[in-house]
Amino acid sequence: MWRRLLWLFLLLPLVSVPLRAEDQLIRIGVLSHRGYQATYDAWSPTATYLSRVIPGHEFEVVPLDFPEVDPAVKFGQVDFILVNPGIYVNLEVRYRISRIATLNNLAGGHVNNVFGGVIFTRSDRRDINTLDDLKGKSLMAVDVTSLGGFQMAWREMRTRGLDPYRDSSSFSFGGIHDEVVRAVRDGRVDVGTVRTDILERMAIAHEINLEDFKVINPKVNPGFLLNRSTRLYPEWPFSKVLHTSNELAQKVAVALLNMPSSHPAARAGNYAGWTIPLDYQSVHDLFKELQLPPYEYSGRFTLADAIKKYWYWLLIALFFLVFMLLMTTWVSRLNRELKKAKQYLERQYELILNSVADGIIGVDMDGNTTFANRAMTQITGWSLADLIGRNQHQILHHTRADGTSHPADQCPVYATCHDQIPRYVDDDVFWKKDGSCFPVEYSSTPIRDEQFKTVGSVVVFRDISDRKRISEEARQHQDDLAHVARLSTMGEMASGIAHEINQPLTAIATNAHACIRMLESGHSETERVIDVMERIGAQAARAGEIIRHLRQFVKKEQPELSQIDVNEVINEVITLLRTEIRRAGVKVVLDLEDSIGMVLALHVQIDQVILNLARNAIEAMDEVPEGARVLSITTRNEPEHYVRVSISDTGTGLDPAVADQLFNPFVTTKPNGMGLGLSISQGIIEAHKGRIFVESGEQRGVRFVFLLPTSEEEIQNHE
Repeated sequence: MWRRLLWLFLLLPLVSVPLRAEDQLIRIGVLSHRGYQATYDAWSPTATYLSRVIPGHEFEVVPLDFPEVDPAVKFGQVDFILVNPGIYVNLEVRYRISRIATLNNLAGGHVNNVFGGVIFTRSDRRDINTLDDLKGKSLMAVDVTSLGGFQMAWREMRTRGLDPYRDSSSFSFGGIHDEVVRAVRDGRVDVGTVRTDILERMAIAHEINLEDFKVINPKVNPGFLLNRSTRLYPEWPFSKVLHTSNELAQKVAVALLNMPSSHPAARAGNYAGWTIPLDYQSVHDLFKELQLPPYEYSGRFTLADAIKKYWYWLLIALFFLVFMLLMTTWVSRLNRELKKAKQYLERQYELILNSVADGIIGVDMDGNTTFANRAMTQITGWSLADLIGRNQHQILHHTRADGTSHPADQCPVYATCHDQIPRYVDDDVFWKKDGSCFPVEYSSTPIRDEQFKTVGSVVVFRDISDRKRISEEARQHQDDLAHVARLSTMGEMASGIAHEINQPLTAIATNAHACIRMLESGHSETERVIDVMERIGAQAARAGEIIRHLRQFVKKEQPELSQIDVNEVINEVITLLRTEIRRAGVKVVLDLEDSIGMVLALHVQIDQVILNLARNAIEAMDEVPEGARVLSITTRNEPEHYVRVSISDTGTGLDPAVADQLFNPFVTTKPNGMGLGLSISQGIIEAHKGRIFVESGEQRGVRFVFLLPTSEEEIQNHE
């Protein structure tokens, strides 16, 4: 550190020279084989020295990694280049650079203008002593283009029949010399190779201890005192790039050759000045022997050499020619087969189209019919001549089922053509040629051409007249079954209802006789007679209300829907069940929300559902002590416009064996039950777009819950 500070102090006058505006910037590219910072610290003083001795020019150092050297010279990013002799030889051939001086290297107090490579390992590796021992060991070099850090050692190994790529257990590059030394020292690799003077420089800098390393294949030369394992080659040349003028190159060469060996700039770079350019033939010989660029192919290039070098390209070309011949033959045969297949497919297409029982028509972007199958003509009565080329909407789809006009801009078929979205319509009408309509379900799917552009749509429809008729018959059968169930329920409740009616009739008769006696006595008071007559009227109204509820429940309902208040329906059912509730000793708890939503439904069917669930709850509490029999009915408005009705009891609960099948027909927990009540209730609720399910009670018993949607008018009023 103190030596660097001394050099910087000595160079301070040089650095302090200001750059004049007219000075030309000259860039010196330097191979950064020990890292960017180390390269900049070592060679910046040399650039400063040249700036001082060559007026009108300002020199700066550009550190270059191994892969950066070639593009820097190729694209004129530097004016001078300082690299190892191996890279110089390639640059000389490729880009015609010229050496103007050779470095006098300084290491350990010795000045040399030649250098070599060092193959080394740790001193404690007793199994590695000669080059032959390198086989099967891990090896690290500096870079594939590093002369002293790889190529020199490769030449020595080659003379012993060794190939670092093939014979090493692993082979890698460290990028800089110091990294290779550290990798060997730390035991990450077995063997390393660097240029001469690297080990000595790192030892002087106290980064390593030379005694920790052992040189393999050592060579001795009285005039070269550094550790080495290879032959010697000339040191790094300082070269000018092609675009640099000869006049400037001459000035730089003179300045370098005149630099004293003890100059601070030389000391900073660990060298002892410069000498005239040496002969680099030995480097050429090394590259020829290793067949490295620019001597990849030495000697006469024969046809055998071409085949040997480019055999895979020749093989690929031959394979390609054979492949093209086979493909041409195959394509010709395919064309013939495609023509036959096209004709066959056209026949098959027509056969399949006409064999489908559903009607099929094709529609273009303007809504005109492009094709139709046989079923289409049979169902509608329209012939192909009537359909092809004519607007399908005006023929088939012009009017709705209620007789109102169906605008073309609302036609799903048109919409599919324009937004390319498939559509399915489950209930609509098409019109026949005779002017009658029939119910259909149909799908409209876009048709695309080879470029995936929509060119129309295909419509597949089915006549659902029979399905709707069967559905109507099933609904009628369901209504009949529900009616029979209500009659059966009334039969079971007959005695209780008769008792309910008998009470007001008895009261009417008693009060009527009392009124007659008062009138016959001749001294009755008018007010007392009026009071008795009012009692008779109240009892008559009570009996009439019971009879009205009874008649409404047992009548066969009409299919018209009406808006009903679920709370009123619940009160009507409780009136019908009052005798049965009293006889069973059941306490009724009603928790009915006042502002409950109106439901669009069949009044008598909702009556039946509530009655079925309430009677089931009463019967489920037969085995419970009388004080604990509670029937709770709750109504609430639910989110998303639903009414929730809950009917719960305090009975013994459900049998797990039938819990999952509770709503299936003929499944019952009663000894004499038919198992139809819950099944009918489920059918009624689902027909009203609702849902029914069962929940376990909070402590005991069962809670049946059903949800019904509120009517559209009610929704609009709330909104």
